[in-house]
Amino acid sequence: MSSDDRKTGELPSTSTSEAKRHIFTNRLAQEKSPYLLQHAHNPVDWYPWGDEAIEKAKRENKLIFLSVGYSTCHWCHVMEHESFENEAVANIMNKNFVNIKVDREERPDIDRIYMQFVLMMNGSGGWPMSVWLTPDLAPITAGTYFPPNDRWGMPSFTNVLITIADKWNKNQDELIATGLEVIEVLQRTLSEKTTEATFEEGSSESKVAETLRIFELRFDQEYGGFGSHPKFPKVPRLNFLFHAYVVSKQKIALDMALQTLRCLGKGGIHDHIFGGFARYSVDRKWHVPHFEKMIYDQGQLMAAYADAYKLTRDSTFLDYADGIYSYSIADLRHPLGGFYAGEDADSLPSAKATKKIEGAFYAWTFDEIKQCINDNKELLVDCENGDVEKIFNIYAHHYDLRENGNVDPTSDPHGHLTGKNILFIKGSNEKTCEKFALEEENLKRLLTLVNKMLLEKRKQRPRPHLDTKIICSWNGLVLTGLSKLADCDSERREEYLSTAARLKEFLYSHLYDKESKTLQRSCYGLGTNDETILQHVEKERIEGFLDDYSFLIRGLLDFYKTSLDGTALKWAKELQETQDSLFWDNRNGAYFYSQADSPNVVVRLKDDHDGAEPSGNSMAAYNLLLLAQYYNDENYSKRVIRMFEFFADQKPFGYVLPEMLSSMMLQDNGLDLVAVGPKTELNQKFAEISRKYYIPGMLIAEIDPQEPEIQVYNQCILDKYKMIDAHPTVYLCHGGVCRMPITDPVKLEDELSEIFLRIPNNQPR
Repeated sequence: MSSDDRKTGELPSTSTSEAKRHIFTNRLAQEKSPYLLQHAHNPVDWYPWGDEAIEKAKRENKLIFLSVGYSTCHWCHVMEHESFENEAVANIMNKNFVNIKVDREERPDIDRIYMQFVLMMNGSGGWPMSVWLTPDLAPITAGTYFPPNDRWGMPSFTNVLITIADKWNKNQDELIATGLEVIEVLQRTLSEKTTEATFEEGSSESKVAETLRIFELRFDQEYGGFGSHPKFPKVPRLNFLFHAYVVSKQKIALDMALQTLRCLGKGGIHDHIFGGFARYSVDRKWHVPHFEKMIYDQGQLMAAYADAYKLTRDSTFLDYADGIYSYSIADLRHPLGGFYAGEDADSLPSAKATKKIEGAFYAWTFDEIKQCINDNKELLVDCENGDVEKIFNIYAHHYDLRENGNVDPTSDPHGHLTGKNILFIKGSNEKTCEKFALEEENLKRLLTLVNKMLLEKRKQRPRPHLDTKIICSWNGLVLTGLSKLADCDSERREEYLSTAARLKEFLYSHLYDKESKTLQRSCYGLGTNDETILQHVEKERIEGFLDDYSFLIRGLLDFYKTSLDGTALKWAKELQETQDSLFWDNRNGAYFYSQADSPNVVVRLKDDHDGAEPSGNSMAAYNLLLLAQYYNDENYSKRVIRMFEFFADQKPFGYVLPEMLSSMMLQDNGLDLVAVGPKTELNQKFAEISRKYYIPGMLIAEIDPQEPEIQVYNQCILDKYKMIDAHPTVYLCHGGVCRMPITDPVKLEDELSEIFLRIPNNQPR
């Protein structure tokens, strides 16, 4: 791919003919979403989601074919190349349907509604998502990827199109009635409380025990994670396990979380050469990923690895978090401080190639790596006496490299990785050192040097497509990750903190309307070296959804704790007030995902599942608990209780909503307040010590009796906590009960270590 292709954020067509790429142009050419732009030159007469397409369907009495995906999705590219670039298929689509393309990341409200229908029909979902709707937007049938010919037990896309069009012509009234019934079911399922289930006070204890039993049964004892394959990191589960360990003292909770993070770090899902993690692994071992790298994973895993470091003081976890940071700022950051959505799984195998393949940017042949080491032998003179053969043997052993490639063909259905290696640590640092009689520091230096060489070699390859959407909610997750990483007492703290501060200012400047106090879903850039910001015109503006508010509020609360920047806490409260007015369900409790007046949205759903990302409601519960304490506002606490009541019928509760169960633990067990004095050097030290421990639900309040007017939290905190003998003083309080005030940093460190530091015994690295 050329640098111009990367800069524009437009994916070169997978068609082998560059000329053919521009024979057709449809309405998507006017859009800003990189995913929609990828389909702008298909022969399919695509429309974006909106009134024009829906009115056309009603006027012509046609079904709508809704195709939902995202620009870094491998199987979305496959279906485009096989079907949407095929003129014969496009003719069938254009004749019989009004065809709409939706970017699931830009319009998650539309995606989530119809994905629920896919799950109801098929028991599983995924992208590309294919749904057929009546002109009134009621779904009648659906699937995901369809092949061009009958195979793998799936009917061809052409046959599906013809069959559905025929049914609409012959049985229209029946299909309309079916669609209306589906909408009613979705309304009841996604918006309303369906049972009278409730939670008693202290319910979290039994729910935690139940959830830990389920996780233990489903835990992969050998490779970490849960289930067999495909395997996703699912960080909300890891967050719950950390918290459950601190509350329950059950070591199995910590062991499951730490082993999963270690196995992720050793797996091919991790980019060992530079840093960052792919979205998921197709196999049980975390070896072969779908190579797209999404910013929401980077933000969540950055936070999880930072928490693991705080609990264990194992520097390996901090190294993984730092690698995510380095990758994200180099390859995913807009120059003004926001972060792009992600990078593609597919890329061109060479500059002269015309067809992209999966993993081309990341996979290596045995000889490529051997040659790279030989070509850079002058840089390795301090490793193993410059013996390049031994250096290669060490590297090849450590990352399980094989002459014929190390990818199981069952994990490579297209054969794109035949003869290739994906770096994968099968053993450990200790085992490699034992085999080659190495000191661990020497091994680390060798691996670092070779990986730098390979990184420079890799930079010569065509890069994967960059999705240049800047999504508010995902940047909120990154703000949390950066803030937690800055808490780890690292020598790079000021760099992490500065990056977080720039991100906060970016979101305030480009995704926030100061007059209406509302958020936008996204804005758009042109690459990592171009400061241009693109916005939707006002009539096309996509308003923020629940997760845009709740994820950003969480990020601001975490940023406040690490920076003590009062403007972050003020903005968090302001956003919470807007969130409550736009999304809260006064009748049933909990938050809707979209606003009440959202056009062409048939159901206002409520997120009820913590998956690859936490649900907006789970995150909101945590936010409300902290804001209730900072501002002494019982209304926040009452909302949390109503949220728990609404979701009480989810079974098993903690398995479905682990992040919400974590908030329930805070509700039942109390929050931890650290109250420190004014901005003296010693009080800053107190705050720094407190932040480097994993303390679920920690609040930090900076108390300055000389400047009460700048305080953003409630007056009762100012009144209650006084300095002792005019000395800088810190109070540790749990659930409203405080220990004796502390004026000595060593004493504070001792108390926090005793309460919160959990160093597991004999954990392998």
